Amino acid sequence: MNHPTPLAARNAITKPEQWHRTLCPVTEQLLLCGDLAPGDAAARAQLDAWVDAGITHILDVRLDCEVRGDVEFVATHAPQITYLRAGVDDAGGRRDDAWFDAGVAAVLEALTDPTVKVVVHCHMGVNRGPSMAFAALLADGWAPIPALEAIRAARPIAAVLYAPDAVAWWMQRTGAPNTEVAAARTDVIRWGWANAIDTSWIISRIRLAS
Repeated sequence: MNHPTPLAARNAITKPEQWHRTLCPVTEQLLLCGDLAPGDAAARAQLDAWVDAGITHILDVRLDCEVRGDVEFVATHAPQITYLRAGVDDAGGRRDDAWFDAGVAAVLEALTDPTVKVVVHCHMGVNRGPSMAFAALLADGWAPIPALEAIRAARPIAAVLYAPDAVAWWMQRTGAPNTEVAAARTDVIRWGWANAIDTSWIISRIRLAS
């Protein structure tokens, strides 16, 4: 993946619902979004926009019960797109290593082709999708704080709740000692405190508009 200069941060989130299904490029090959809109017409328009943007792969990190008929819908209307899955709940607890292993492996395998573009999404594009994208950036050689800043600059509603778990996962996978794992996790938590967004308000606004 390319490592562009992070976009200028957008500090004012006045209408979070407008970001819900906005396609947000973090790098030239890795993008974030919320899920496909309900209703065939709206979903088709959104999917067509993804195709026009060059999306070749979707990594959906929602649970099976959230996916509805999206896999079949994409297969019917955009069969050239590869649909990948790495589902997990958004209950706010610790994310286990197996989730990051599966999702990041899928992303990195796809991105070995420089023509590929992967959109990672959950339901709203607030926690699970951005956290998986963060883990993929770490595995691609990004340092934690620049990766977080790039994600937030690209998608201002990204809270990246599971970033501490992601950085611990990656450092453990690379053989870092426990002291370094703990320090990196603390740095990511502190970044979250220093750059906190009102996640409850963001989620409530998106729900009202959905």
